[in-house]
Amino acid sequence: MKKTLIALLAAMLVVALVPSASAGAGGGPKPDYFVDEAKLPFTALPGATAYWGVHKGAGYRIEVPANWNGDLVVWAHGFRGTGLELTVDNHPLRAFLIPSGYAWASSSYSRNDYDITTGVQDTHALTQRFNGIVGNPDKVYLTGASMGGHVTAVAIEQYPNTYDGAMPFCGVLGDYELFDYFLDFNLAAQQIGTGSSTYPVDPLGYLGATVPAIKANLEAFPGGWPFALNGDGQNLKNLTELRSGGDRPNFDEAWYFWNTFPDFASGPGNFLFDLAIGDGTLPRTPGVGLDNTDVVYQFDTDPALTGAEQAFNDSIFRIAADPQGRHRNGLAQVPVISGDISIPVLTLHNLGDLFVPVHNEVVYAERVAAHGNSDLLVQRAIRGVNHCGFTGTELATAFAELAAWVEYGVKPAGDNWLDAAAVAAPDFGCAFTDFATPGGHILATPCP
Repeated sequence: MKKTLIALLAAMLVVALVPSASAGAGGGPKPDYFVDEAKLPFTALPGATAYWGVHKGAGYRIEVPANWNGDLVVWAHGFRGTGLELTVDNHPLRAFLIPSGYAWASSSYSRNDYDITTGVQDTHALTQRFNGIVGNPDKVYLTGASMGGHVTAVAIEQYPNTYDGAMPFCGVLGDYELFDYFLDFNLAAQQIGTGSSTYPVDPLGYLGATVPAIKANLEAFPGGWPFALNGDGQNLKNLTELRSGGDRPNFDEAWYFWNTFPDFASGPGNFLFDLAIGDGTLPRTPGVGLDNTDVVYQFDTDPALTGAEQAFNDSIFRIAADPQGRHRNGLAQVPVISGDISIPVLTLHNLGDLFVPVHNEVVYAERVAAHGNSDLLVQRAIRGVNHCGFTGTELATAFAELAAWVEYGVKPAGDNWLDAAAVAAPDFGCAFTDFATPGGHILATPCP
């Protein structure tokens, strides 16, 4: 895969744990974000009208077909780094939406960084702006990817009367669980690979000395990392699979991919290690937001701990979130997703995504079930190892079926992330993966 694409994927979240991520969010001066208005204009598709502008500090784009069916599909974009320029995406389903009669709208948000609160508020403000420019839509759908999935899941809970259906894909649906996973991988790698673990780390010493030592101590022979592992290396791989979503197809390929190809920050093969070089704070968070005090680490699927697992759990470094590091209500800090949904929600996630892993889907399904709302949630597993790597067919099919669910009550089929045996089955992820599109999914395991 091209380096530029990998760098783009990495940039979506990788700096979320670095100290500078909190700049201006915890009481310091607000960065001077800006919209280059010369970049807002875009050419409408045939038979459609394009609108653009700046609203409440955020750039926006809107496109409405001449045969508008009265429905609006709002797009929530992913992480844009910490730069000052605010930019706007066209909706990734634009080529499907406009011919199908749907209008769409997209906001730059008025801040960059991993700032979910701003994303939620500005996306809602854009929906209201659409009302003033075009008119009140009959139905409003909210869609978003990666960090935009987090924005989507929070927005439909904060503004339950605004949206009629939602489709977050490759989304951070477990909120803090994602950042705890980054912590888990790196602490486990340290503990298994060097015999001790700590957090935070000195970035230069960690990446320059500790990480090479971890790899050397966990490979079966020199140069064998990550595909030829000794027993300890296999334990780390197994632990990572379980902490990222459980025993499932396509994980072997994912382990190889994420520990080999992404060339970003400190270089190829260090992607997952690069996620541990921050201080544990997040935007709007005055304290450390990471926590592994209640995690039981395992090397296999047997819930009973072996002697080796018990020794590992007794020795691994434990870190507790500061009392002010996590806030459970409202839009303060990094908002928590409760799962208390009131509209149909359809999600998609790649089985081999180790950046925003499928554990997010498991957590979301558990939270939705805890509120008794499982009848409003459909989740789909897709085979492949990329982050947000879906084909146009998969996304268009999912949205069309979500719309039919909202309009006519026809609930689409999905996968069950809460059935561990089903997730581990050889055919999991086969039902909704598009294998027909050439190059649609790299390293996707074939279905039986």
